[in-house]
Parts: sequence; C-alpha cells; structure tokens
Amino acid sequence: MKLYMSIISGFLLLSMLASISFLISKKSNLDINKTSPFECGFSNFNSSRMSFSIHFFMVAIIFLMFDIEVAIMLPMFISLKFMKVYQWMMTSLTIVTLITYGLYHEWINGVIEWAK
Repeated sequence: MKLYMSIISGFLLLSMLASISFLISKKSNLDINKTSPFECGFSNFNSSRMSFSIHFFMVAIIFLMFDIEVAIMLPMFISLKFMKVYQWMMTSLTIVTLITYGLYHEWINGVIEWAK
C-alpha cells in the first residue's frame, strides 16, 4: 500500500512540476528583435542558418560509432580474467569483425572519401 501511495504521489509531483515548467517557459513572440541574430550592431545580411556539408555530418557519425565501439572493446581485457581463452578470442574476433565490416561498408559506399 505504501509503495502504491509513493508511486502515485511521485507521479503527481512530477506531472505538477512538468506543467508548471511548461507554463513558465512560454516564449513571447511579441519582440522579434530579441529572437533575431545580432552581429556587431548590424543587421545580418544573410540567413543565420548556413548549410553545412552532409559529408562532415557523416564523418562525425562515423567517429561517434567508432568511439562507442572502442568503449565496447575496452572491457574485453578485463573480462579475460573471467572467461576461458577460447570464449574470449571468439568474442573479440566477433567484435573486431563487426567493426571491420562496418568500415568496409562505409568505404564501399564512399562515405569516407573526403573529395570526390
């Protein structure tokens, strides 16, 4: 019974705080100068939304993928103490094979090539 009451009171408190923050955070559309970009006292001549290279975005995504894969590989050396050598080698080989296949797939699709 106490568990249900604490869950219900927590949910009520959470929903009350969420609705209060939603009401407080309403932005006013009355002053357009506050929402426009300001550059050294001059009005901007171009749009503030500059397009960027999709290739740069893809390289950033590849970097994040390999960064996560390295984070997955780091505990492998600690797990060597708790696993048999054969199991450890198969697990390591599977992870390295998946990483190599991902790199090969990106290379074949031309994502890694900087200039075309």
